[in-house]
Amino acid sequence: MDDLLVTPGPGAPRGLRVPSAELIEQFSHASGPGGQGVNTTDSRVQLSLDLATTTALDEEQRARILSRLGAKLAGTTLTVTAAEHRAQRQNRRAARERLAGLLREAVAPEVVRRPTRPTRGSKRRRLDAKRRRAELKRTRRRPGRE
Repeated sequence: MDDLLVTPGPGAPRGLRVPSAELIEQFSHASGPGGQGVNTTDSRVQLSLDLATTTALDEEQRARILSRLGAKLAGTTLTVTAAEHRAQRQNRRAARERLAGLLREAVAPEVVRRPTRPTRGSKRRRLDAKRRRAELKRTRRRPGRE
């Protein structure tokens, strides 16, 4: 099994390389299609990574990932399962892609929206529209006693 490579992105400009020795793969029977073979082959893959001890992350990345993925963790271990394919090799690939995707999203820094002020033109257009609407409603009124 090769190292798990996470493509570069925000929070990990050079990407991440998780050593294969830190990944734990477990295989079991998968439910679903496969005929009689589904009862005899261990095609479901569970891929686990202990985020507290991995050497692929620096401390800032580790803290960010642990806080973001807290609901998906068992302790500090992140586990993904793949059982959508009939072949174990395809499920292994799917589990690795899923784990890499989770790590890529979780390591990215949070995007903070800086509030902006309306432009002078947008204020003028809004007030002009309000004036036109008020004038339209004024012309619909019943004539007064004058």
